[in-house]
Amino acid sequence: MAARTVNYYDELQIHPKAEPETIHRVYRLFAARYHPDNRASGNAETFRRIREAYETLSDPQSRAAYDAELAKLEPPPLPVFQSGEFGNGIASEGKIRLGILCLLYARRRANPDYAALSMLDLEHLMAFPREHLSFSVWYLRAKRYLAQDDRSSFVITAEGVDFLESQLADNEFLLRVFRESENGMMLFPRALITSKERH
Repeated sequence: MAARTVNYYDELQIHPKAEPETIHRVYRLFAARYHPDNRASGNAETFRRIREAYETLSDPQSRAAYDAELAKLEPPPLPVFQSGEFGNGIASEGKIRLGILCLLYARRRANPDYAALSMLDLEHLMAFPREHLSFSVWYLRAKRYLAQDDRSSFVITAEGVDFLESQLADNEFLLRVFRESENGMMLFPRALITSKERH
């Protein structure tokens, strides 16, 4: 496998720990949508990529080898998100929202040409399952602090930048999250070629 590789989980928009049944179900949905014979939404290149991802991830041996290579390329989750301050409960929801905004702000500054992070990226960087992030993402979208691009990844909006910057003054916790997010984004964009960055 090359030093830089494709994130097959991102191609299929599934979690890296997805069960084989999930991989098969998602592939069937995407294959039907992007098959070249589908006049409404067919796309031969997209179909080729999802088939390649499926062939690798559906075979236990090739998936294990792929996962081992992928683990070498991905930076670890950012330590600040593993602290007790991001525990369960309502009190942690506001911190998760600020964490998402910090990551998207840092991503925009580190990579202005592709400023988006997918849900999978957020799961990885924050070490939270999608179920713990979904409410925060909904809230941030409803407040117009983030938006989704044409590939369903998230970008910070001008309103989100203004809100985050207004919260930074004299907030030691947020400053720490902000600094770690900035440092993490210096490494994260270089680790993988995601499906989005190849378009």
